[in-house]
Amino acid sequence: MTSIELDDTAPRRAPSAAEFAEVQASPQFQELRTRLRRFVFPMTALFLLWYLGYVLLGAYAHDFMSRPVFGDVNVGLLLGLGQFVSTFAITALYVRFANRELDPRAATIRGYLEGDRA
Repeated sequence: MTSIELDDTAPRRAPSAAEFAEVQASPQFQELRTRLRRFVFPMTALFLLWYLGYVLLGAYAHDFMSRPVFGDVNVGLLLGLGQFVSTFAITALYVRFANRELDPRAATIRGYLEGDRA
């Protein structure tokens, strides 16, 4: 395998505050922010409802949560493990979403800010 030399020492142009404000007001940045919010807010609400349901069941539905499923494993344990599974699933979904939808748009905006526009 051969290696390539990356020029990480090349100075990047530092954008000014006015350029940041200009980009923030641009349709491209607004689209990026809208796409992020369309994913994050519903997913957060869904997870918080799922977690709240689990806590409420644990607090008020003792008979249901202690119902055996197989051996010493009960419903409460399975729902608790489901919290971990859902956290990993949401993380995987976000990574896939960010790689596909957010990162290319952010790279374009970053390239505009750091690159020469002359």
